Amino acid sequence: MKNEGAIGKSAEDYLESMIILKEKNGYIRSIDIATFLGVTKPSVSNAMKRLREEGYIEMNRSGFITVTEKGMEIADKIYTRHKKLTDFFIALGVTAEVAEDDACKIEHDLSDETFEAICVHVDKFSKANKSKKK
Repeated sequence: MKNEGAIGKSAEDYLESMIILKEKNGYIRSIDIATFLGVTKPSVSNAMKRLREEGYIEMNRSGFITVTEKGMEIADKIYTRHKKLTDFFIALGVTAEVAEDDACKIEHDLSDETFEAICVHVDKFSKANKSKKK
């Protein structure tokens, strides 16, 4: 069940892609988002307009995008889910490419309760693997 006032999956994907691009390139531009997500420039323009109007991003005159504090809360949550789910699937024996793809598919819809249970499992698995390597 979605939280009241929650934004859509598409907006979450855009915000997540922005923090990934910021981490990778040091900056965020619409053209890079389009390439990263495999969408058209007009789609990105429409999304940026909505995200700007809702206070999730700001854009300067040169076209560089900054994710606001409000936007970072959502982007961090989704990106954390993505990384943790990817790790979980890889620990199950799934290839990294498939794990990434599957994590992207479910990161938005998974309940907080189920996600927390997965996190506990991943943390236990990671600790067990570290102690085996010693």
